[in-house]
Amino acid sequence: MKQKFLNVSILTIFVLLLFSFSALANKTTVKISAPEKAEKGTEITVKIDVKHVGNTKGHYTDWVVVKINGEEYKKWEFSPKELPSGQNFTLEFKVTADSNLEIIAEGHCNKHGSKGKDNVTIKVE
Repeated sequence: MKQKFLNVSILTIFVLLLFSFSALANKTTVKISAPEKAEKGTEITVKIDVKHVGNTKGHYTDWVVVKINGEEYKKWEFSPKELPSGQNFTLEFKVTADSNLEIIAEGHCNKHGSKGKDNVTIKVE
């Protein structure tokens, strides 16, 4: 009886540890920096701050994608031969404000995936 209790306890601890490590997995995160408003026809600079601890040949951010108004606008792809510039890096692009812009960005780790999307809306006046 004691042996069975010990086995179940060890198995329970192992499962709990396994799930806590996956919850702490190093997923790529993104944060968009852009103005809230813009004048129609102006060119806007948008920055994507990307964070991912590591960025080594075996564990790195493999892509970052930006969608504007639901359509893919820009995608950066990385590989073991062309790694991101660091653990924290910034990607930048320009877009012309012809109408309101809903910008969505997401980054992805080659092993753990994405922490989620970030989005901003720029009102064009």
